[in-house]
Amino acid sequence: MPRKRPDEIRARAAPRRRSHSAEPIIEGLSSSALAEIDRLERTRNYLHAGDVAKSVRLWKTHVRRPARELWLYYEYGDVHDFCCGSPVEARHLLNFVIAALSPRAARELRMIIGRLDAQID
Repeated sequence: MPRKRPDEIRARAAPRRRSHSAEPIIEGLSSSALAEIDRLERTRNYLHAGDVAKSVRLWKTHVRRPARELWLYYEYGDVHDFCCGSPVEARHLLNFVIAALSPRAARELRMIIGRLDAQID
C-alpha cells in the first residue's frame, strides 16, 4: 500500500472554513466590534445575520437623498418600505443594537451613525 505524503493528510484533515469576504462589513468598525455584532446577531431573537449591516446601509442611502425627497418621505411615506425596508425602522434597530453592545463597540457604531445623522440636519 502506498504511503501518503504528510501534506495530503493535512489537506484532507483540515476543516473547511467560510470565507469572510462574503460577510457584510460596516466600514469604520474594528474587528472586535464586528465580532460582537456578529455574536449579537446570532444570540438575539430580534436580529438575523447581516441585519445590522443592512440597517446601516439603508440608513446611509436614506440620509444621502436630496432634501426634497426626504421631505416627501416624511410627509407621505414610501411605497418601497415593505419590500426594501424602512430606513426609520432601520435607525430604531440601530438604537437597540447600540444599547446591547459593549461601551467600546457602541461608541464606534455611535460615531458612524452620528456622522450619518449629521447629514440630515
